[in-house]
Amino acid sequence: MPTARALSHVTLTVTDLEASVAWYGRALGLARGPDMSGPGWRRTLMLGPSGLVIGLQAHERTAASDRFDEARVGLDHLSIACVDRAEVQDWLTGLDELGVAHSAVSAEPANVATCRDPDGIAIEFFAPRTT
Repeated sequence: MPTARALSHVTLTVTDLEASVAWYGRALGLARGPDMSGPGWRRTLMLGPSGLVIGLQAHERTAASDRFDEARVGLDHLSIACVDRAEVQDWLTGLDELGVAHSAVSAEPANVATCRDPDGIAIEFFAPRTT
């Protein structure tokens, strides 16, 4: 049996597709890719220069008032790989410029900071701790 080597993409359910496309473009620097749709859903792929692909998908049956809850089964958070603590801090500086609320950088167990997208999904900026 083969072994999984990497993720191809991740798709997140959102309540407002266009608001989420704008947020992921602005906050994470992702470019809008192809749009697609099917019965009861619409999806936009957001593309990063490193090959990162995040699908943003709106379902007709998702209530506009629904919010993400990491305590429910499914996704807990999305983690963006950073080289070091300085890169995590660079992300926070950019978020500050956009007025996006975020945590401070923690040093344990790694260099980590988080923010939340418009639906409350936790976005983590993660760099291994160096000794």
